[in-house]
Amino acid sequence: MLNSVDLDNFGPLQKIRWSKLSNLNLIIGANSSGKTFLLKALYCTMRTLEEYQRGNEQRSAAEILTDKLYWTFQADKIGDLVTKSADSPLACKVNVDSREFRYGFGKDTTKNIGSLENHVPPRSSNSIFLPPKEVLSLQHIILKSRDIDKDFGFDDTYYDLAKALRLLPTKGKNHAHFAKARQNLEEMFGGKMEFDSSTSRWQFKKGNQKFQIGSTAEGIKKIAILDTLLGNRYLTKDSMVFIDEPESALHPVAITKLIDIIVSLADSGIQFFIASHSYFVIKALYIAAQKQNMSIPVLSSVNGEWVSDDLLKGMPDNPIVDESIRLYEEEVELTLG
Repeated sequence: MLNSVDLDNFGPLQKIRWSKLSNLNLIIGANSSGKTFLLKALYCTMRTLEEYQRGNEQRSAAEILTDKLYWTFQADKIGDLVTKSADSPLACKVNVDSREFRYGFGKDTTKNIGSLENHVPPRSSNSIFLPPKEVLSLQHIILKSRDIDKDFGFDDTYYDLAKALRLLPTKGKNHAHFAKARQNLEEMFGGKMEFDSSTSRWQFKKGNQKFQIGSTAEGIKKIAILDTLLGNRYLTKDSMVFIDEPESALHPVAITKLIDIIVSLADSGIQFFIASHSYFVIKALYIAAQKQNMSIPVLSSVNGEWVSDDLLKGMPDNPIVDESIRLYEEEVELTLG
C-alpha cells in the first residue's frame, strides 16, 4: 500500500505532505487546483514500480519513469514539469509498504533522471487510472494513436487503460468481494458491457437486447470499465486504482451506489485514490467513513495550500463543502420565508 507522499515543485503542486494513507483516500479541489496532476504523479510512480524488472523488462527504473512521465504529461521535456516559479528542483518521495522510492530533477532535464533511489521490491500487481471520460468507445482510436502513430493526444492513463480493457474475461471463481462488486455494478444499470469480437466493438447487453456503444449512456460505459477490469483479473487485491471525478456522467443515486462498491473493494485490499469536486462524492464517502468506522484520509486545496484531514473525524473545512452548505441554508431560508 502507498503509505505517504511528499512532493515539491511538481507542476502546480509546490508542496504536498500527505501521510497515514489508507485503502480509500480522497483529494478535493476546484478546477485547475492540481488534483488531477497529483493523481497522475502518483500513477506514474506506481506504474514505474510495477513495470520495473517485470518479465523481460530491461529498462532501468529511471528509464521507465522518464517514459511514463513523458507520455502521461506530454511535455516537450520532463524538465517542464518543474514548477516554473521554483528555484529548487522537482522532488518526489513515496513510501510503499514502508519502503522508500524517491526521485528528483531540474528544469533542464530532458530524458535523463539523474537522482533516483528505489528500495521498493518489484510488484506483481497492476495500478490503473480511470479518467473522467469513458474509453470503451474510443479504445481502438487510442490504441492506434499510440501503437501506430506514436503521437501525443491520449496520454498514458488512457493508453494503459485501453490496453487493460483488451484483456479477455478470465473464467473461474473470482474473489468474493470482486464477484459481489461485479453483481452490484450490473444491477445498477440492469445489464453489462460485452466485447463483440466479430466487430471488435463494445456493446451493452440488457436481457436479450444488445445496444451499440454509441447509443449507450456515458455513465453505463464508465461503470462498465471497472466491471471489466475486475472480470479480466487485471485488478487484484494489491492493485491501486486512481479515479478522477467519479461523479462525471453519473446521477447522485448512481454515485452513492458506486461509492458503496468502492468501499467494499477497498475492504478487500485494493487501494483507491479519488479526486473530486463534487459535494455528493464527499458526502457519500463521509457517510461511509462513519458507518464503517473507517479512516478515509482527505487532502483539500484551501486558498492555494494543501491541507490533510480524515473524513472519519468529520467533513473537511473546504470551499466546495462550504458553498454546498451555504446553498442548502439559502434554500431552507427561502422555503421557510
